[in-house]
Amino acid sequence: MTQRYADKQLKLFSLTSNTEIAEKIADAAGIPLGKLSSKQFSDGEIMINIEESVRGDDIFIIQSTSYPVNDHLWELLIMVDACKRASAHSVNVVIPYFGYSRQDRIAAAREPITAKLVANMLVKAGVDRVLTLDLHASQVQGFFDIPVDNLFTIPLFAKSYVEKGLTGEEVVVVSPKNSGIKRARGLAEILDSPLAIIDYSMDDSEREEGYIIGDVAGKKAILIDDILNTGKTFAEAAKILERGGVTEIFAVASHGLFAGGAADILEVAPIKEIIITDSVCSNVRIPKNAHYISASELIADAIIRIHEKQPLSPLFAYHAENEEG
Repeated sequence: MTQRYADKQLKLFSLTSNTEIAEKIADAAGIPLGKLSSKQFSDGEIMINIEESVRGDDIFIIQSTSYPVNDHLWELLIMVDACKRASAHSVNVVIPYFGYSRQDRIAAAREPITAKLVANMLVKAGVDRVLTLDLHASQVQGFFDIPVDNLFTIPLFAKSYVEKGLTGEEVVVVSPKNSGIKRARGLAEILDSPLAIIDYSMDDSEREEGYIIGDVAGKKAILIDDILNTGKTFAEAAKILERGGVTEIFAVASHGLFAGGAADILEVAPIKEIIITDSVCSNVRIPKNAHYISASELIADAIIRIHEKQPLSPLFAYHAENEEG
């Protein structure tokens, strides 16, 4: 562990969804993970016991609401309740991957806005603040009546590509769907590279009628998205780019869910390398051309800044000195 953080009233706890990133965050922050037990009874009920005092402390609970989403969400809510009843000074939840964030609007008649429901549940349980990573839709922040800090992964990805020399006019950053233009533009601006978009005909359910907006021929392409779920979006986009004359294809996503047969789909796609953060602990096989970069230092820095009432704005931008070390 790095040097121990001095303020013992700041405590970190990890629930069960992603203990790997929790341990990395604790190490980066210099704060040992608190002691607790979490178990399920035979009928699926969750029981949590905090095995140390939290009275008067600022508590940060680390839990991605990934598969199985509902179990992990309920475990988080129960832990929040336990901390409130144990007289914690504040309860902050660190959700590297925020499940249900894609259900942020009514897309068809009689649909719920489940992201708002989850926000209400967390606030009602007693959460004082949420720290998360690359929300699917930034407006989800407005669903909460408490502060929500949404960290960005683009500076992490930019550092990786700068180190590989993937910058300038020889590279094109590609949004695999028109809803991701803002994210792609953010990376393109840092890499000083042009931007392209893959759009589809009005009926894009089969993802066969895609066409490229922008110049990609003879360039190395970087596909970027926030959530890598089934792998179909990246795979189909890569095929379209290959037909468009790109020389190499890279892909990057904030959250790697790898649902179903995603690994099989992505391994046969013309993608040289896929980068994802460790926001989700994958219990399924990931493709051989994929690897993780850690968001733990970014999250640890944010936790310390929140506790010390320092601004988080320096964490939102890419700085040239990030290339060092």
